[in-house]
Amino acid sequence: MRELRRKVLLPVFRLSELTTEDDPLALKQVIKQGTGYPATTYHYRFVWDGAGRGYNYNLFPVVLDRNAAPWPLGTLYILAQLEAQTAPVMTTYQSKADDLGAYKEWLDTHDQPDDVMCQFPKIKLRRSTYRYRGHLQRQVQAGEVAPATAKRRMGTVVAFYRWLIDRNYLQPDNPPWEEKLYQISFNTIEGRALSKRVISTDVSIRAPKSEDPFAGTIRDGGQLRPLTSKEQSWILEATQAKGNTECYLLQLFSLATGARIQTAGTLRLRHFTQANPNYAKAVAGDGEVLKLKAGPGTGIDTKNSKSGVLQVPRSIYELMHTYALSERAKVRRSRFLAKHGEHPDPYLFLTQQGNPYFTAKADVLRFDVNFDRRYQQTGQPVRQFVKEHVIPYVRQKYESSFEYRLHDLRASFGMNMTELMMELVQKRKINLHQARMTVKDLLWHESLTTTDLYLNYRSHLNIIHDAVNGYGEQLQKWIAQASVIAEVSDE
Repeated sequence: MRELRRKVLLPVFRLSELTTEDDPLALKQVIKQGTGYPATTYHYRFVWDGAGRGYNYNLFPVVLDRNAAPWPLGTLYILAQLEAQTAPVMTTYQSKADDLGAYKEWLDTHDQPDDVMCQFPKIKLRRSTYRYRGHLQRQVQAGEVAPATAKRRMGTVVAFYRWLIDRNYLQPDNPPWEEKLYQISFNTIEGRALSKRVISTDVSIRAPKSEDPFAGTIRDGGQLRPLTSKEQSWILEATQAKGNTECYLLQLFSLATGARIQTAGTLRLRHFTQANPNYAKAVAGDGEVLKLKAGPGTGIDTKNSKSGVLQVPRSIYELMHTYALSERAKVRRSRFLAKHGEHPDPYLFLTQQGNPYFTAKADVLRFDVNFDRRYQQTGQPVRQFVKEHVIPYVRQKYESSFEYRLHDLRASFGMNMTELMMELVQKRKINLHQARMTVKDLLWHESLTTTDLYLNYRSHLNIIHDAVNGYGEQLQKWIAQASVIAEVSDE
């Protein structure tokens, strides 16, 4: 069944309120009603907080009902959550709006949706929260939504009701759920023992994770599949054959440094236009690298705003330097400036239309009254190129079942470095501890547990396949014995 549209993103949203004509901050709005009808005129002013800042947002999510009309209560909740944040991540609230839109869609399947939303009778299973939980569970069982999605939607609905009750918009006759308080103890990465209080409700939905040991993936910020050296060559060959220089360099940079798409996509022009860069000795081998700082204050985005250093091989830096000064890059920057005006810190990579491949966090937080898109750039142009051009090319020329994601390039870099380090261990140039720490630092891991997934990756796969193959041989013997028994029985 096709799902209805649950939200719409407004390119520009500025919170305002009605006022009178004599208000010194008043702005006049005239709405024409057509020939022969008087125009409607009203006055409004923008709302400011105590520090003199306006409530202005790009890509503000408006929750929609089943008829694609704004749902006031759901949208008001989103606005209230945004007002409490000084640096909101809009994608988070867009996800919340989508969850509330799904809940409103369910409410609107009933004759009196507003009444259903506020129904909390004595019988627990007839309360709206429990009924919606049952609806989500049926969707999970039918395969219509993933368990993790159902869990998130229920959590958003619980937060929504907490807000309604706290603001006195709703006073339910009976509790919308039952709560339990848990004390969870855990150890930090540094080994310190901590505990935290967690409140759980009986309407929450469990989303157990199941992992396929044969998937050949590593859990490192997601399930990543390291590409073989052949596969890495295939995707670069495909990208080059399709003539997309930017996508080629973005992927090459990720393979050479382990950078995620948000990091590679937010590299700045100034990082690769230095006349005499200072190179350092590479971690392994006789090469040289440029140590490029990334994270807050550098202009380069990282996951969770973590600070770190990218080890950029000299050959990669020189290639990026050549591109930065090329006519192709200059043309794209001119298109960017024509659309957005002067930028204090230009991006290195821009699309043919002059848009960034990945919009940096600082630019997302910078309100733009002339913003004219209904989406935020988060690497979609590269992903689309990979889906429509790179993967089909490789499938046609090399392997019909080939598949990969951009994030797999990070894991590929990790395995490349791991294998290089293990070769040095075998040659007794370094010890295993040094190899582990080097890979850990190159991948910015906080825990050696994640690093060991790379070191044990090949042996782990070999053990699994040996076990399965061995069991398969035994199974074939049993099948052969069963066939003999069956033939004797027929006689």
